[in-house]
Amino acid sequence: MLENRNFYINGQWVAPARANDLNVINPANEEPCAVISLGDQADTDAAVAAAKAAFDPWAMTPKKERFDLIKALYAEYQNRSEDMAKAISLEMGAPIDLARAAQTGAGSWHIKNFIDSFDEIEFESTPWANSPGEKILREPIGVCAMITPWNWPMNQVTLKVIPALAVGCTVVLKPSEESPLSSIIFAEIVDAVGFPKGVFNMLNGDGVGVGSQLSSHPDVDMISFTGSTRAGRLITKAAAETIKRVTLELGGKGANIVFADADEKAVIRGARQCFGNSGQSCNAPTRMLVERSRYDEAVEQAANTALQTTVNEPALSGRHIGPVVNKLQYDKIQELIEVGMGEARLVAGGLGRPEGLNRGYYVRPTVFADVTNDMVIAREEVFGPVLSIIPFDTEEEAIQIANDTVYGLTNYIQTQDGAKVDRVTRRMRTGMVRINGIDSAHPSPFGGYKQSGNGREGGVWGLEDFLEIKHVAGLVS
Repeated sequence: MLENRNFYINGQWVAPARANDLNVINPANEEPCAVISLGDQADTDAAVAAAKAAFDPWAMTPKKERFDLIKALYAEYQNRSEDMAKAISLEMGAPIDLARAAQTGAGSWHIKNFIDSFDEIEFESTPWANSPGEKILREPIGVCAMITPWNWPMNQVTLKVIPALAVGCTVVLKPSEESPLSSIIFAEIVDAVGFPKGVFNMLNGDGVGVGSQLSSHPDVDMISFTGSTRAGRLITKAAAETIKRVTLELGGKGANIVFADADEKAVIRGARQCFGNSGQSCNAPTRMLVERSRYDEAVEQAANTALQTTVNEPALSGRHIGPVVNKLQYDKIQELIEVGMGEARLVAGGLGRPEGLNRGYYVRPTVFADVTNDMVIAREEVFGPVLSIIPFDTEEEAIQIANDTVYGLTNYIQTQDGAKVDRVTRRMRTGMVRINGIDSAHPSPFGGYKQSGNGREGGVWGLEDFLEIKHVAGLVS
């Protein structure tokens, strides 16, 4: 079993102030695979103090020097990609091929995209030609605490840490205690590159402990959090006392609107997207809204897709899905499936593990039909491979159902009618819309409306989130 009790604070690996061991559980077999230590107030204070001391010199470091370190980090991340993939597969159950391609690959993609977007930021500008003595300065906000989730570990770490460091902020990272091993490797990468002491710090802890301590810490200038909407509320309340900036990337209950003229693969594609990563994605299309004339066919296609989705061990190569992350998630998903069985028509999957798997947190890909949007299964974020199918008759009804949720992260539209795409897209109360299976090919803003959070991650928008605006008047040339 791996032993990773130390924290990375002020440029070195240090023992926790007080022993507080936690076993990291391999979700494939329910057995410990590593031991970490959870930090306490003394560890949090040490990490924040290191970041605070490092901030002024790092903020004043020339842009090119920061940029060169980010590029070196990208190269070292590529060198450690196999280590990263194995760690992610072990800690949260991603099948190894998915861990190599999408999970580890997401980190590479985001780092590269921030490098490409960096020159788009004007750190100093004179926007008014008739007022040459006035300038707008964009300056790093300060010490940034980052609390990241277990479902896409490197996707979220890189979306937060890289832009903050690039613009001159200093960082304290608290990864999820469910998936800490990948962030330990990330800290090793930062250390190998040679960032100045205190610029990047990482300590493990849970939300009640280190998470709360960072959220309320007077020397933390900004909290960037990804996780549940419930936790986002608590963090916002804790941060309010010190009026720090809070950016949140929270839950979702994405609607996938399948119109009658959708392409023949639209339903299968949507079901696979729902089941991908074992359903553990906030932007998954978990509500499939289908126009009545396609409804029966869609239910059959989605059910067949669920039956054809293989569930197997993460260590095996292939296109299967793995377990969900832990017993708490497994039990929650089972409870919601049971509720759904009392509300709607179960057409695939159901309770218990898939056949042949007698241990591990494996969930059967599940499809409910004849769902109405007031049902629990249509309103709660399941965070497992569970799809709800809802019929509709008109475009207006589809829009109303899609928007009838507290969430607003990603919605999906399937149609060949360009005018309809434009109309429906503009009515969607979501931060992102994906049409006919096409995802972003460029550094783009990721984030949502309503209780899906605030702020944006990715590209130039993700860099701007870590900057303050300063207006200067009266400059003498």
